[in-house]
Amino acid sequence: MATEIRANNILSDEEDESDDGSKIVELKGYLNKWTNYIHGWQRRFFVFSNGTLSYYKSELEAGHGCRGTISLRRATIKPHEFDECRFDVSVNDNVWYLRADTPEEKQHFVDLLELCKLESGYSSESNLRRYGSGLSLASNNLSASSINNLFKDKELKEKVAELCTYKDILCKQIDDLQNFYENQLGANNFDPSQVKQFDVKGEALTFKATTEAVLDRLQNCIDVMGQRDDLWYRKVEHEKEKRRKLEEMVRTLRTQIASPPDLEEGPHSTLADDEFYDAFETELDKMEEEAQNRQAFKQQLSVVLSENSNNNVTHVVNDEKTASSAEYHRLWPEIERVTKEQIKYAQMGLGNDAWHLFAEEGEMKMYRREEEVNGLVVDPLKACHVVKGVTAHEMCHYFFSPQYRYDWETTLEHMTVVENISDDTLIFLQLHKRIWPATQRDALFWSHIRQVPPNEPGVRDIWIVVNNSTELPKHPPDNKKCIRLFLTVCLLCQTIVSSPKEGASITRDNLTCKITYCSVVNPGGWAPASVLRAVYKREYPKFLKRFTAYVIDQCKNKPIMF
Repeated sequence: MATEIRANNILSDEEDESDDGSKIVELKGYLNKWTNYIHGWQRRFFVFSNGTLSYYKSELEAGHGCRGTISLRRATIKPHEFDECRFDVSVNDNVWYLRADTPEEKQHFVDLLELCKLESGYSSESNLRRYGSGLSLASNNLSASSINNLFKDKELKEKVAELCTYKDILCKQIDDLQNFYENQLGANNFDPSQVKQFDVKGEALTFKATTEAVLDRLQNCIDVMGQRDDLWYRKVEHEKEKRRKLEEMVRTLRTQIASPPDLEEGPHSTLADDEFYDAFETELDKMEEEAQNRQAFKQQLSVVLSENSNNNVTHVVNDEKTASSAEYHRLWPEIERVTKEQIKYAQMGLGNDAWHLFAEEGEMKMYRREEEVNGLVVDPLKACHVVKGVTAHEMCHYFFSPQYRYDWETTLEHMTVVENISDDTLIFLQLHKRIWPATQRDALFWSHIRQVPPNEPGVRDIWIVVNNSTELPKHPPDNKKCIRLFLTVCLLCQTIVSSPKEGASITRDNLTCKITYCSVVNPGGWAPASVLRAVYKREYPKFLKRFTAYVIDQCKNKPIMF
């Protein structure tokens, strides 16, 4: 929608003239105004009157009081360096960021405001009123260059008018002198008394003064035209400078594309917490939409994928299987210790009031305990969930196996198995997608899956997957590109089988899987505590629902895996 700027007579026919008979002009129209990072550009109705620029939410609200006003007498009107449709109006620290729909409308509006500013500052409102409806941006008859040169045009026209007057005077003087010489001096009956009556000296002086005035006005016209030449020269130089800056910006953007992402986060970030979270949430929504589109595409190929969907994890890791046994690996004591701790931790009840329930949906309940390390949120999380139709082994199998990780882990940009300790233990290096304005993260961790002896009656089997951050000299953190996060995650699942009807075999209708998910994640770097807690509260329930729904969908019409 084009920006509508028009000049209207705001008084009635009886009241729209001032004491000197000039018309009062008011400029009105719509522009886009920057509000904040949450709402961005908003369309607002602007009015210029009495040397001030005011804005309203809409034209309908113009009679209910403005939302802001700024005086143009001391204002600075500055077109944006790169955005051809944007310009800023500022008085001291008060800055309005405005944007038209087209560069032509922007230039038109800037030129008119500059003219209004000059008129308001040097001659009150009298001159502005005198121009009347000529200050209309809705009309194509008044170009941007003509507005810039309006005063010079006026001055030039005055000089030309004076020249015309002097021309008439000179012509009359020439005619008088010509008649005198032809009728008096050239006649046979020459009368000296007639010469005395004609003031030759006075006429000569008058002629000289008139010609000097003509030459002076001609010089003035030449000066004005010279100023115009200077103006066009400055405009050409300005356009050359704009082109140079644009070319430099293009080169900078090309360099940035090939370089690591800019680091926007930090304790001195210019973004407020709510703006930081709003930007973060928007990026998460985009990633979620991409994941849904990818899942829809995969469902279309389900017939082809179903042939390979029953692969066991050992089929993948055996290709990279090392010759050394797991029990001799340097990480094995740590793997044993952390796994036993996580089994005990997952089977332990909530126990005290430090745990807070922050999400509940059906059988799923999520608890967290607020903790910070060096000012950074590392809230431990514990989730309990119950799903039907799958076993503990199947849940842990899909959580552990690398060939399925891209399907349910929507934040992954790249994942690599950097070391295969054994069939049930792998070391992963994961690069997560960058979520602006946070810096990109990666994680290096070992993942271990095992079966645990049941410790409760009615439980068929128990499986657990434990992920824990580690370090490898071959894969140090790349601090220039991203920040390494640290995690300890466990997924403990228990299979409960209800008794089938007499003589019937066990089906998926008889299966129930109790899930306990625990995690402690240190995101590294810096982010507002309120933002991290808000993201955890939003994303963890989505993650658990997405993963369990994925496993249930994968296990349909497949043999039960105990």
